[in-house]
Amino acid sequence: MEVSASFWIGFIILVVILLSLDMFVFNKKGTVIDVKKALWLSLFWISLALVFNAGVYVVFGKESALEFLTAYLIEESLSIDNLFVFIIIFTAFKIKPEHQHSVLFWGILGAIVFRAVFIFAGVALIERFAWIMYVFGAFLLFTGAKMVADEFRVLDHEKEKEKKDPNNNGLVKIFKRVMPVTDDMSEPTFFKKIDKRLYATPFFLALLVIEFTDLIFAIDSIPAVLSVSTNTFIVYTSNIFAILGLRSLYFALRGIMDLFYYLKYALSGILIFIGFKMIINHYAHTVAWDFHISNVASLLVIASFLLISIAASLVRSRAHKQTVVREPVTVREVVEKTGRENEVLEN
Repeated sequence: MEVSASFWIGFIILVVILLSLDMFVFNKKGTVIDVKKALWLSLFWISLALVFNAGVYVVFGKESALEFLTAYLIEESLSIDNLFVFIIIFTAFKIKPEHQHSVLFWGILGAIVFRAVFIFAGVALIERFAWIMYVFGAFLLFTGAKMVADEFRVLDHEKEKEKKDPNNNGLVKIFKRVMPVTDDMSEPTFFKKIDKRLYATPFFLALLVIEFTDLIFAIDSIPAVLSVSTNTFIVYTSNIFAILGLRSLYFALRGIMDLFYYLKYALSGILIFIGFKMIINHYAHTVAWDFHISNVASLLVIASFLLISIAASLVRSRAHKQTVVREPVTVREVVEKTGRENEVLEN
C-alpha cells in the first residue's frame, strides 16, 4: 500500500493540534486531573483513534483498517503495563500529581520521535532480512514466557525493593556523574541555576527514566505490531494514537485499578501468541504452505486475552470485598503482578 506524502504531512499536523489541545486545553499546567475527567479524556482518545480507523477503512480499505485496529489494541494493552512503572517512577522521585502530567507530556513527545526511529528501522530490517521475523518471534515468545515465570520466582523482597528504586537506575547514576542534581523542587522545571551553575532537578531525572523505560518497552511492542503490518503509516499512526492517550489513561488508572490485577497473564498470552504467529506465518510463506493466521483471528485472540483478564480481575475484586474488608487493589499490588518493572529499573 503506497501512502503519499500528503497523508504523512496531514497526520503530523493532526498530532501537533492534538498535543496542543492536550497540553493547553485539556490539562492546564499545575492542575490535578481527577479520575472522572481522566476517564472521559481516555474515552475521547479511544474514540478519536476509532474515527481515524474509520478514515483508514474509507481511504485504504478493510484490510488496512483491520491492521490499524489490531496494532492499536496491541500497543494500548502493552502501554497499560508501562504506566504502572511510571507510577513507581513518580513516587520514587516525589513528583506531585499536579506536575506529573507535564513530565508525561514531554515523555510522550520523546516517545513519538523514538517510536518513528524504531518502526522505520524495524520495517527496513524485515524488508532486507526476511529471516529477522524468526528473531522477533522468538524474542516475543521468550518475553511472554519470562513474564509468567517471574510470577513464580521466590524473591528477596528487600533486595527487590532496592532494585526497583529508580534512583538506582544505571542511567541515573551515569547522568549524576556528568551533571549535578539538586533536590530543590520548589519550581516544576527540569533545570535550575544555583550559584551560576546549572543543575538538573528530580523532574528531569523522572523524565529521563520515563524515556528510557519507554525505549525498553518499545523493544517488545514494536516487533509485536510488526507482526500485524509492515506498512509504516499503519504501524506508526496506530502507535501514536495509543501513545497520545497515555496521559489520560495514567490518571484514570487510579479509578480502574481493580480491572488490571491479572493483566500480566493477558500480556504474557498476547506476546506468546504474537511470537508464534510471526514464526509460523513466515515459515508457511517460506515453504509455500497454505496456512496463515489472519489479522481477524489475531484481533479476536488479543481481545479475548484482555477481556478474560479483566473479568478474572473483577471476580477477584468482588470475592475479596465479600470476604474481607480491605482497600481496593493498590498500585504496588498491580505492579508486582505485572512484574516487568525489573527489566527497566535494574538497568
